[in-house]
Amino acid sequence: MRIALGIEYAGNNFFGWQIQPHARSVQGCVEAALSKIANHPVTVVCAGRTDTGVHAYGQVIHADVAVERTLRSWTLGTNSLLPEDVSVLWVQEVDNHFHARFSAQARHYRYVILNRSTRSALLAKRVTWEHRSLEVERMQMAANYLLGTHDFSSYRAFACQAKNPVRTISRLTISRMGEKVIIDISANAFLHHMVRNIAGVLMTIGCGKKSPEWARIVLEAQDRRKGGITAPATGLYFCAVDYPSPYLFSKTALENYHI
Repeated sequence: MRIALGIEYAGNNFFGWQIQPHARSVQGCVEAALSKIANHPVTVVCAGRTDTGVHAYGQVIHADVAVERTLRSWTLGTNSLLPEDVSVLWVQEVDNHFHARFSAQARHYRYVILNRSTRSALLAKRVTWEHRSLEVERMQMAANYLLGTHDFSSYRAFACQAKNPVRTISRLTISRMGEKVIIDISANAFLHHMVRNIAGVLMTIGCGKKSPEWARIVLEAQDRRKGGITAPATGLYFCAVDYPSPYLFSKTALENYHI
């Protein structure tokens, strides 16, 4: 049968989601644990691959298994075999038409910036620290230029392997929560480093080095060399995935983690 699982992980000590022969990956840990519970090799597919240092509290994966277990057994059994920086939140049986990646209609990310003069010891590697004061209003003005369907070549990594750079951003909001500046972004899909490159541009605008219109100028250039820095991975969280009915899975709010 096919099962879908909700996964959370701290990306600090992983070389990204995707399994690698000589590096620690989230996929490698999850597949090893599920394979022991299933008593046969298990391969998993995720909704969106994350890079080194990127976190997730709403990653969705699926796996085909040849044995029957209760959903509770899949959850608790797998967690008992996972390292402390990865956890299965829920397990749900799905039909064979479900695909964690190709069935997804939208993906949601959050980028968290600690905006104060001193760095945090408690939030180290959980947020991005920016000591320069950020103006949320300027960042939101810039973000509005990126809404809709565009060629995001200027906002993707040079190494991005996607054949089509066109993506649709349905939501891009900037807010301040105390000392934190939060970037929430939703799209049908994302390019390699797309969120981090957008965050880099918005932070440059927020601290006053560039005007809000610069976000549009970078977008229209369709040239990564015209863009800004790639923001650090530490502030990025894979939040949630939207699927069509009947695949309505549980979602968790980042506020529950006090980040």
